[in-house]
Amino acid sequence: MLRQPAFGRRLRGLRVARGLSQTALVGEGMSTGYLSRLESGARQPTERAVAFLAERLGLEVADFEEPAGGSLANALTLVASTGSDSALEVLREALGAEGHESPVLRWQALWQLAGRRRVQGDHAGEREDLAELVGLGEVVGVVALRVRGLTRFARCLRSLGEIPAALDAATTAHQLAREGGVEVEDRAGVLLALVSVEAEAGRMPDARAHADELVALVAGRSDVLWAEAMWTAAAVRLRQGDHQAAQGYLQEALEGFDSASDLVLWLRLRLAAGRLHLQKLPADPGAAEECVRAAEPALAFVGTAGLRQELTALKADLAFLTGRYDDARVLLAELAEVEPRMTYRDRVRLDILRQQLLIRSGDVSGVQGLRVLAEQAQADANIDLAAEIWRILAESLAAGDNPRHATTAN
Repeated sequence: MLRQPAFGRRLRGLRVARGLSQTALVGEGMSTGYLSRLESGARQPTERAVAFLAERLGLEVADFEEPAGGSLANALTLVASTGSDSALEVLREALGAEGHESPVLRWQALWQLAGRRRVQGDHAGEREDLAELVGLGEVVGVVALRVRGLTRFARCLRSLGEIPAALDAATTAHQLAREGGVEVEDRAGVLLALVSVEAEAGRMPDARAHADELVALVAGRSDVLWAEAMWTAAAVRLRQGDHQAAQGYLQEALEGFDSASDLVLWLRLRLAAGRLHLQKLPADPGAAEECVRAAEPALAFVGTAGLRQELTALKADLAFLTGRYDDARVLLAELAEVEPRMTYRDRVRLDILRQQLLIRSGDVSGVQGLRVLAEQAQADANIDLAAEIWRILAESLAAGDNPRHATTAN
């Protein structure tokens, strides 16, 4: 049986979550005074009243049962103490029901939920949570929360390939951080996002300057923030063609960061190192293979779909570089059978590899495919990625593996 005050709290949360006033909910079938007493817990609901309200809200009567975690505050406590998937489901349910909870509590809930989606590689879902979180940050008015929300939002948008929007969010966060006197961790977090987005947008001088500022800011540390800063600085140097400096930064992170601090980051650093070994001139497939072998055992402990796909993509690139084209095709086929949990840039890399394999097999459609990818990257303002694709296209044509390539390019 539904009891007060839990029923009233649940009823009000469901009504507010749907944007309904009391008058709009009851229509002519119930007085707003009676509804108000139900929501306040002053009246015990009758079966007839519950059935009427369920119909008006488009729900089943069972939906009025309060979530297993109770209030949003209780659900947040469950997540903090266990971090389990079931606790997060309780939190999402409580968030949808408790529309009257304080903005700070809702911000905290969305932060937890967005973080889990990021780990799972669900960047589209993460974007939804973070968009609401950024709005709540403005309502709450705490500078540090606004900076953190915008920073995470910028990183998510970058993962989705929405570079102009990501740049706006990162720039706003950077300005707030400078003016608001936030902690070093928040300032460094902003710089991590800003550098990455500036690099994607082709603003390499800005990215280089902010990367240097970031490295200086975290000097003397050896934590997650420091490792990410080294990784980011390496990525900037790599895109500028300074492979030696890039490898130096990344090697420092590989040697100085302990897997016990963050196994996911430890694994991703090795995937990044493997990709660097394939991109530098000359490429070092042997070193890339060593990174793959080091990363594979860790997947048994942090084997999210996104990380597994990143490793498979790296293996496919390695197979292509070493002339094992059939192996590369098999690995790409594996990735095509699962829901993608990779960033926009990594998904484009897979498309690039598919077109390269077509070219290698004598299929001239691969040339046009690379052109389409480059033009789309340019249209998305992803200048750095577009330049990489044009370079790959030029190298594929110059290789002259099939005479028809050159004919198509003319």
